[in-house]
Amino acid sequence: MFTLVRTERFEQEIKKSRFLAQAAPADSEEEARRFIAASSIPDAGHNCWALRVGDVYRFSDDGEPGGTAGRPILQAIEGRDLDRVAVVVSRWFGGILLGAGGLVRAYGGTAASCLKAAEREPIVAYAILSIACAFADEARIRSGLSAFSGTRAETAGFTPDGVQLQVTLPRDRADEFIRLVADISRGQAMVERVGDRT
Repeated sequence: MFTLVRTERFEQEIKKSRFLAQAAPADSEEEARRFIAASSIPDAGHNCWALRVGDVYRFSDDGEPGGTAGRPILQAIEGRDLDRVAVVVSRWFGGILLGAGGLVRAYGGTAASCLKAAEREPIVAYAILSIACAFADEARIRSGLSAFSGTRAETAGFTPDGVQLQVTLPRDRADEFIRLVADISRGQAMVERVGDRT
């Protein structure tokens, strides 16, 4: 799965109607709805939209015939293997009726063109580890993290014998890092998996 790196816009004219697509990354449904509200243009005849955030899918035809706008926008999102994305397609009517099939192609095509032009990045699943280690092992553990891209280590507190670290790293490398910590600390560090995030 992928998400967008930044907001993208795409505009085209189809049979004298103007279509403007705006797409953005969104980490939550609330963030997606804020983007949709901010991107809906008051003087447009219709501001149709779709969002996908994890298992949450929503779309709106905003007055267009049912199934001709929101669902094709959602299909454009899914067609690009995207998640955590919101897309708004605004339409200014140009005087020529497009018919149901024409609307599906216009809304879906405008959204797809916008998403095709957008830069995307993979969504990485992260593991969060809690590590209790001796002061003497802390620097070596932090140094070992440099071999793992996309990691972060923060001091979470201190114990009578050492330090408590919270480490976030790509989930698919967590077991490898746990083995490294065991080697560095000669099996003395306590490692606990405390959660996951994406």
